Amino acid sequence: MGQIKLGLNLEFARFENGSFDWAMDQAAAIGYKYVEPMVYWGRELLSTAGYFHTRSMLDDPLIMRDAAESRGLSISSLSSHAPLAKPDVSVDYLKQSIRYAAEVGSPMIMVDDGPLPTWTTEAENYSLMRYTLQEAAKVAEPRGIKIAIETHGEYTATPERLEKIMTLIDSPALTINLDTGNSYLSENDPHEWLEQIVGGVTHLHAKDIGIEDAKRLRGKVRGMLGCACGDGVIDWERIVKTLHDADHDVVLSVECGGLDAAKKSYTYLTDLITRIQGS
Repeated sequence: MGQIKLGLNLEFARFENGSFDWAMDQAAAIGYKYVEPMVYWGRELLSTAGYFHTRSMLDDPLIMRDAAESRGLSISSLSSHAPLAKPDVSVDYLKQSIRYAAEVGSPMIMVDDGPLPTWTTEAENYSLMRYTLQEAAKVAEPRGIKIAIETHGEYTATPERLEKIMTLIDSPALTINLDTGNSYLSENDPHEWLEQIVGGVTHLHAKDIGIEDAKRLRGKVRGMLGCACGDGVIDWERIVKTLHDADHDVVLSVECGGLDAAKKSYTYLTDLITRIQGS
């Protein structure tokens, strides 16, 4: 049986104007053991001034590692989203994030298909994504870092399309981060989807979608921050049971919009995981 490890994506801090350190403090105070920080290249004012939760990859990666360790936290993944079909943007960025992940002690980075070029054909987009993933995998494999493909955009919006991306290259580095909320918004059943691919899922965004948002936005958007887990449309008992029956550990990383939702999600999912893993 797999062990389910509960974590928190630091995007919850967006609605609180919280800094990286504030977000890490809150995650630890709530009781989470894993966090999923976001990294970027270069410098920007909001993070530097403490109004945003991201960290620059120009900073010493040991700062992030020490920030986690000093709070009793582990880093489950780095949010390193880059447009896979734009190798001029994504290749060097992903290589850097992989090297950064190795130094901060993160076992994987998070990517998705992202915004597409406006002038390419579908066949060209797959070729471009293949090039990007192969170049990234060459850096990830010798470091033992996974590249987790998240269900987020047009080319990861269905099981068939995700499977095609997963077979673009032959690499042990490639894995899956299923986002339950994004999958639902793209008009799939995330419970069935997870049951089909759980063997390849090492990280899961625990995202719930509120009832009204589901009615209003399903089929119109492919991603948004969620409500507190247990307050929306996702059947978390079915999700947790599927992960528990897997033959490997999975980090369940809560992705929600705000501190209150992060607290409520922790209580709800901790109780559910404890009950199911103890049964």
